[in-house]
Amino acid sequence: MKIHVMGASCAGSTTLGRALAQHLNYTYFDTDEYFWLPSAVPYTIKRETADRIAMLKTDLLGKTDAIVGGSLVSWGNEWLTMFDLVVFLYTPHDIRMERLHTREVERYGDQIFTDPFRADQYKKFTDWAKGYDDNTTNGRNLAVHQLWLSKVNCPVLKIEGDTTVAERIDLIMDKLQSIK
Repeated sequence: MKIHVMGASCAGSTTLGRALAQHLNYTYFDTDEYFWLPSAVPYTIKRETADRIAMLKTDLLGKTDAIVGGSLVSWGNEWLTMFDLVVFLYTPHDIRMERLHTREVERYGDQIFTDPFRADQYKKFTDWAKGYDDNTTNGRNLAVHQLWLSKVNCPVLKIEGDTTVAERIDLIMDKLQSIK
């Protein structure tokens, strides 16, 4: 079974994807590992689209059971038919933004406030993330996700609110029982 876990930045898709993979003993793939090139300042250099798609497809090839966490909406239509279940997480805006701030401080410390480059990156990222719910963000936003979800050829489980990872796994396990 192939499962895709997606949502806005800091909705919890990486956390849930990793926990679900461990729970099911599946392989976990994070789209950020394919989208971004390794660099001294993480998450600043994008990988070429064709390269990231080829890399993820190669890694998924031959995997019967896998979970992909992150967004694939701009990666081409072939992903619409790749999964047996898509889990869409919708976490309220204020909670997401608080998580995002906490995560960035944990990752980079005071650099996001004191280093001019990091401060600029942080501001751009938070401004981008703020626009998800009202669809002012270019690219990945709620409307784009909803449109993509309407096109997938498998069941979609929407989990809304600030639920725990355990609650989310229980909902997914119930859904998996209904589609087997």
